[in-house]
Amino acid sequence: MNNQYQLVYVWSKYLRLFHWLNVLTISMLLIIGLIIFNAKSLGVTVEGKILLKTIHVIIGYFFATNLVFRILLGFFGKGYERWRKTLPFTKNFVNDLKQFNQNPHKKYKGHNPLGKLMVAALLFSMFIQMVSGLVIAGTDIYYPPLGKYFATSIAVDSNKLELIQPYSKENIDQQAYQAMREIRKPFITAHVYAFYTLLFLIPLHIIGVIIGERREKTALVSSMINGYKYLPKEDE
Repeated sequence: MNNQYQLVYVWSKYLRLFHWLNVLTISMLLIIGLIIFNAKSLGVTVEGKILLKTIHVIIGYFFATNLVFRILLGFFGKGYERWRKTLPFTKNFVNDLKQFNQNPHKKYKGHNPLGKLMVAALLFSMFIQMVSGLVIAGTDIYYPPLGKYFATSIAVDSNKLELIQPYSKENIDQQAYQAMREIRKPFITAHVYAFYTLLFLIPLHIIGVIIGERREKTALVSSMINGYKYLPKEDE
């Protein structure tokens, strides 16, 4: 190894765990989401659609738990787990962005300024997906945490909530059901737009990582596996 460079521990095991669980769950959610979205043209039966939605929601719970863990880590974690070192909301960010434009080959211990913007955009989109997804799960297949509330709100007899099932009209007050569907409309819209936003951002993120690795040559890709970047000693 060149003695002017050293391996510097940057990404904690918790950040790396979040990252790869996020990659796995989002990939699965996007694929299943596309199938659900195109269920009619693909000839998926009602039973098949309910099964796909159930799987989608269960994976969504893992995604949401992982995202909440990351949010808390940003407030209570250490080093580059903290939001002040991850997001582009510090008072010096504009100057950092100008310096990055002037010297795009500069090596960064954490994210470079464009990387911070990407992290903010991805996290915001994922947060919208999480919140809207939980509401949709509650109004569509009556899953927790809001499923019981919505099922009760549309029930003819609230003592027989077990009769309320996806795509069934049994024990359902149609007027209350239509009111519930109106409540869920903006969440559906948000979910769809966040879905397409992620479909745009994820490839952009991958391209950005590849370009960043070619410019910085800091082992950017492998650092998300082992936690270490290859940095000049002066950047400690």
